[in-house]
Amino acid sequence: MTARELTGHSLIAGRTVAGTGSTFNAIDPATGDVLAPDYSQIDVDQLREATAAADEAFASFSSLSPDTHAAFLDAVADEIEQIRDAIIERAAQETGLPVARLTGEVGRTTGQLRMFAGVVRSGLFRGVRVDPALPDRTPAPRVDIRQRKLPLGPVAVFGASNFPLAFSTAGGDTASALAAGCPVIFKAHSSHPGTSELVAGAISRAVASNDLHPGVFSAIFGPGRTVGQALVTDPVIQAVGFTGSRSGGLSLVQAAQSRPVPIPVYA
Repeated sequence: MTARELTGHSLIAGRTVAGTGSTFNAIDPATGDVLAPDYSQIDVDQLREATAAADEAFASFSSLSPDTHAAFLDAVADEIEQIRDAIIERAAQETGLPVARLTGEVGRTTGQLRMFAGVVRSGLFRGVRVDPALPDRTPAPRVDIRQRKLPLGPVAVFGASNFPLAFSTAGGDTASALAAGCPVIFKAHSSHPGTSELVAGAISRAVASNDLHPGVFSAIFGPGRTVGQALVTDPVIQAVGFTGSRSGGLSLVQAAQSRPVPIPVYA
């Protein structure tokens, strides 16, 4: 299978996984035509494969050297650009958006990834601070204090319907989570599954070419009311990124806040 071929299945930790649930198709909004292939939807048990793999990947991914980490983000941008024409062609079919708009979104997506790669190389995002001990301070001495920001853990990202690239598979939420050292499980939007699959393949190839744990990234197709809610409430997930409707966002916030230990939703 080439980088431009579509399978119609989820990509879980580097493996193509056929869902056990019902199927759906993208629709060309300009013509009403049903687009191939059929997309299979995973169930909650299959979702657990993705979250378990992300959990396994977290320790190694969150402790990469800055150069290795940044090289991975650059590689994702490179992989996307290698199939840019195929991505734009499919996105135009699935969304009806003009090629000029989609070309700009590809550039914005790869630009975000490269910007984060630069931030990772600098190390400034870790917010390292060292306050040396002051043993002679009065009225009481101060101990040595050291602090830095740490990755939260695996992050769930939900793709937007109206931004098939810049706020979707490798968009801002995914790029920032990966840059922070957090594995990502991406839930694709049903309106542009082919576009999502093409970009997901690019990310997965970058994971493999940089010898990272395959659980660093998964892209899934599934019903929002079951798989989406199960993703947010899975104890492995430590944060959620969402761009979409107010009602959808609020339902995810409610699910995240109802957990025994609530997690943040960046919506």
